[in-house]
Amino acid sequence: MGNRTPIYNEHLAAGGKMVDFAGWEMPIHYGSQLNEHHQVRRAVGMFDVSHMTVIDLSGSQVKAFLQYLLANNVDRLKDSGKALYSCMLQPDGGIIDDLIVYCLNPDWYRMVVNAGTSEKDLTWINEQAGAFDVNIKERADLAMIAVQGPEAIDRLCQVLPDCEPVRALKPFFATELDNLFIARTGYTGEDGVEVIVPNDRAASLWSELREAGVAPIGLGARDTLRLEAGMNLYGTDMDESVTPLESGLGWTVAWEPQERDFIGRKVLEQQRKDGVKHKLVGLVLKDRGVLRGHQKVLVGDAGEGEITSGTFSPTLGHAVAFARIPSCEQDHAEVEIRKKHVAVEIVKPPFVRNGKSCL
Repeated sequence: MGNRTPIYNEHLAAGGKMVDFAGWEMPIHYGSQLNEHHQVRRAVGMFDVSHMTVIDLSGSQVKAFLQYLLANNVDRLKDSGKALYSCMLQPDGGIIDDLIVYCLNPDWYRMVVNAGTSEKDLTWINEQAGAFDVNIKERADLAMIAVQGPEAIDRLCQVLPDCEPVRALKPFFATELDNLFIARTGYTGEDGVEVIVPNDRAASLWSELREAGVAPIGLGARDTLRLEAGMNLYGTDMDESVTPLESGLGWTVAWEPQERDFIGRKVLEQQRKDGVKHKLVGLVLKDRGVLRGHQKVLVGDAGEGEITSGTFSPTLGHAVAFARIPSCEQDHAEVEIRKKHVAVEIVKPPFVRNGKSCL
């Protein structure tokens, strides 16, 4: 039996089909992955993401530590509640994990990391913290619910006593309200929030949101939503074998100030100087067929690549994918599907944002 979140019984009551995900028993869908996908794009849905790990870091040198630990620069977090997306790297530039970090005050930051990497992440963070005055605490007492979609804020506000601070939140900012940590962040390409809630309140909040008309959504739709939105999945589109520059995440690397020495910087600087040999791109297949992970991508004289994530896009009505291919200026390629070569267009993600096509 895998780990269970505080919302597990609510999933069963709603008819959730439970599967193993990174050692957790999680709902893949509640009857129709397709309907759940459209529900988030067109209205509102909620995801149990309590399997993800919340880490609080505090101490007099916590900012300096995070400037060293992360490829992005937490010095950009000038305001309380501001969030930053970053990769945490090995010395060779390989991606240990991607994460979000929040500045709560100059001596206290909150980090949310992936479920499948949490043990390795915590080991790495503790190993690197030895030279710094910093306290690291895994918050196993907290759960997390993502409310996403164009109606997300309105529906959430139906269950909160005072919602003006939430309505006032800008993207990638968080606030504390009624013992909840509410962030204007998400993994769907839609407006919404991620709510960090004490374990003993998680099931009741989930139930209150359902009564307010927020539909439960499984991990299947979460995957098609994030792929349409052009968001990488750790372990699929990136891992320790590739760098941010090879994963479409060069924008998450803060090169300035030049004197900031973060883990992996020297390798990334050399890679930026020499140019990457492979890059992550989007693929679009408008003919019949579905793009799937590990299918071979043929890029003319440039060589071969491979699809990392692929799916049928419910919003667009055709297949889309991420693929790692040789660096080149090609705008078309072919994908090998059942021993046939099918033409695809090479594009820059995202494919969909805020319910509309970006193509």
